[in-house]
Amino acid sequence: MSVQLGMPLPPTGDGTGSSVSAPPPRPAGTPPGLFDRYGRRATDMRLSLTDKCNLRCTYCMPAEGLEWLSKQAVMTAAEIVRLVRIGVEQLGVRELRLTGGEPLVRADLVDVISALRDAHPDLPISMTTNGVGLDKKAAALKEAGLTRINVSLDSLHEETFTKLTRRPFLGKVLAGVDAAWAAGLGPVKINAVLMRGINDVESPELLAWALDRGYELRFIEQMPLDADHGWTRRDMITAAEIRELLSRDFVLSPDPRERDGAPAERFDVRRRDPASAEAAGPLLGTVGIIASVTEPFCSDCRRTRITAEGKIMSCLFSREEFDLLGLLRSGASDAELAQRWQDAMWIKPKAHGMDHTGLGAPDFVQPDRSMSAIGG
Repeated sequence: MSVQLGMPLPPTGDGTGSSVSAPPPRPAGTPPGLFDRYGRRATDMRLSLTDKCNLRCTYCMPAEGLEWLSKQAVMTAAEIVRLVRIGVEQLGVRELRLTGGEPLVRADLVDVISALRDAHPDLPISMTTNGVGLDKKAAALKEAGLTRINVSLDSLHEETFTKLTRRPFLGKVLAGVDAAWAAGLGPVKINAVLMRGINDVESPELLAWALDRGYELRFIEQMPLDADHGWTRRDMITAAEIRELLSRDFVLSPDPRERDGAPAERFDVRRRDPASAEAAGPLLGTVGIIASVTEPFCSDCRRTRITAEGKIMSCLFSREEFDLLGLLRSGASDAELAQRWQDAMWIKPKAHGMDHTGLGAPDFVQPDRSMSAIGG
C-alpha cells in the first residue's frame, strides 16, 4: 500500500530546529554516511512510531503514566517513509527497527510497514513490542512486510508480571508471542529485564521456556531510563550476576559467531549435569546478555535513533537531540535533511559515561526522557 504525501503539516517550532539547537556542521571532506568522530558508522536505524504505551513497567514509566505527545507532534506515515528513504538511499542505513512506546497502539502500523516494504523490498524491518494485541495483528504485520519481532517479557508468572508492568496482561503477551511464531516472524526474540528481589530468581525458568519453544532470549541490564529516576547501580542485576543465576541449571559457552555490532553477547546453552557440574546433552540454543551498563559496547555502536516526534538521538543516553521533523515540515530538501542527520551523528559521544568499575558514575547524568519517550 502506497502512502500519499498530501499537504505538509505546519512546522514544529520554527522549522529550523532552534527549539532543539541545530548541530554544528561536521568537517568538510567527511565521507557521506552517519559517521562520528571516532570512526563508527551508524547503519542500524531505530525509529519510534509513538511514545504511548499500554503497560506501566516499573523500570520505564510511573504508575500514573506520562503526558503523551499530541497527534500533530508525531511523525506521519509519509514523513516516516521519507526519512527512512533518506537513511537507506543516502546515508547507508542497512536495517530498521520500529520501536515505541508501544508500536501496536498506532492505528496505521500495518500501513506504515507496508509502505516501507514497498519502498525497500530487501530492507530488514523488525519491531520491538510488549506483545499486548500482537495475537490479532501478527499475520497482518507479516503480510505487510515485517521481517521479525522482539517481544518484551520479564516473567511467566501472573503475579510477578503484574507487579512489574502494573497490568494483568500476561496471557495476552503469551498469546502474542505464539501468534508471532505462527505467522513466521522469526527468529522471535524475547527481551527480559531482571529486577532484584522480584524476578531475578525466575531467570533459569524463563530461559528453559524460551529454549523449549525455539525463541531467542535476551536478558537486558536495567538501564537508567526510568521516568521516576529511581535507578541505582547498586540495585541493578549485572551481566555477571545473570550468568551466575543461569549457571545453576545451564552451562554457558561463548557463541563462536562474530558479534558484528550486536548489543547482545551470545552464549551457547547446554544443560548442567547436577552430579558433575559439567555440560550434559546437546546444544539447546543460545541466550544473549545485553550489558549496556557494566560491559558497554559503545566502541562498536552502530545505531542511530529517531524519536516519535522526529528528533535525532545519537545515543540512547544522549542529553542532546536535534530536530529533523521541524526541518522536514519547513520544506527542506532531502539533501538538507541528510546533512542535519549527518551533523548530529558526527558529535556522538565516545561512550555513555556509565563505564566505571565502582557503584557510582560521576560523569553520567540520566536523560530526562524515559525509554518509552526515546524508543529503544
